[in-house]
Amino acid sequence: MGVVKFISYQARQVLLVDVANCSADEAEKVIRSVPDFVTLQPLNSVLLLVDFAGTSFNCDTIRAIHEYAVLDKPYIKKSAWIGTESLPESFREGLSGYTGRAFPVFNTRETALDWLIKD
Repeated sequence: MGVVKFISYQARQVLLVDVANCSADEAEKVIRSVPDFVTLQPLNSVLLLVDFAGTSFNCDTIRAIHEYAVLDKPYIKKSAWIGTESLPESFREGLSGYTGRAFPVFNTRETALDWLIKD
């Protein structure tokens, strides 16, 4: 089962959305819980890391990603994705255009975290 939690990385707080190896239904539930964490934070303050490695997707999962990428936008300072092999590049590009947010992809959790905490 996936998890949403704040982690500490080099003394910085990062919100980890870990849906690695989740079914489409599990991933959707986890993604729909993200605003419970994000909207309690100050605007433009959240560093967000999403791990999609091995995740399955269906229409509901994709819809949830779209909805919450827009809803969370005012709270997100930077976001990074890893494990996007099962997501088409066109989806990420379309989501970026739709939301006005960047969704850079990294090969490892460490490189994504290093990028997130860089000011």
